[in-house]
Amino acid sequence: MPSLRVYIDKVLDAAAPSVPRREFTHLERLALVRRHGDFSLAYSTAVQHNLSYFSDGDGYIAFRTKMKHHFALGDPLVDPPDRPDYIKRFVEAARSPWFVQIGAATANVLAGLGYQVNRLGVDTRLQLPAHDFSGKRNETVRYSERWLTKKGFTFTEDTRNLFLDEVGRLSENWRGERIVKRWEMGFLNRPFADHLGLDMRRFVLHGPEGELVAILDFDPLFSGGKVIGYTTAFKRKQVDATPHAEIGLTKFAVDRFREEGISVVTLGLSPLVDIEPSGFPESNFWRGTFQRAYQSPWVNRSRFNLQGQAAFKRRFHGAEEPTYIAFRKGTLVEMLGLLRLIKAI
Repeated sequence: MPSLRVYIDKVLDAAAPSVPRREFTHLERLALVRRHGDFSLAYSTAVQHNLSYFSDGDGYIAFRTKMKHHFALGDPLVDPPDRPDYIKRFVEAARSPWFVQIGAATANVLAGLGYQVNRLGVDTRLQLPAHDFSGKRNETVRYSERWLTKKGFTFTEDTRNLFLDEVGRLSENWRGERIVKRWEMGFLNRPFADHLGLDMRRFVLHGPEGELVAILDFDPLFSGGKVIGYTTAFKRKQVDATPHAEIGLTKFAVDRFREEGISVVTLGLSPLVDIEPSGFPESNFWRGTFQRAYQSPWVNRSRFNLQGQAAFKRRFHGAEEPTYIAFRKGTLVEMLGLLRLIKAI
């Protein structure tokens, strides 16, 4: 059956509209990220495998193809004034592709091109140094760090001194408690790697006996060739780790970034949270479907814990910025293609 599915996918992908693709080396993509990578998915578009790139050399739109349809990932990675032109040219070439996890500026351009734009969820932004963990509302976050320290846990930043097999064992242990254990999510998330990519950061929590308890990896955000922030890329922890582990380690990392003069940390997408009217022309059908999926006990129990992820990120009281999904034809077939891309089904 898998081989038949792969064969059918190849046939369908070959029938998709032909889009000019540009081949970049890994280092060329990273160079473009350092110039224009100011949004949460930017770094992932440069290092994720199996993406294609629509480009004239000065930037790109990253995309994948599934079931005869093209799906753009994130905003265009190009100088912001050039993004509307990139969007228009890609829409024409790809014949009404979908755009997934985009910001308001991209959504506005697409609405002007006749697209429907729905909210997809929120990205949590901690603007530094203004955001800190003082005050009553952050009391539980401070408590987690104090509790861990009191119990003999230690925080540190890993400078590539961890043994990769130790990281691999931790990741496998973490996978043991996932709702879906056979595979990791894709497209919106790239697969976890034991080693760090260029410019990534890793923070670790060790237990009282020196055992590795949790790790937290960050992708960089850039502007004009300089790192301006970081976005959460991966979290891994032991299955039996205390609930304080993720909270305390996140606080430790954000505090270090603040001390370094970093201006922003984003916690990444919380899917299907606060699906309200987008303010753009939109699909009422998909707005209602997203709302029901977020509230669904079956989805949260057997597919993806949407509510649990949102609750964790809200502990840090950041600004929640809407992210969007845009399409001209929001059919069930295209949505099926997207769900297969992200490996939700």
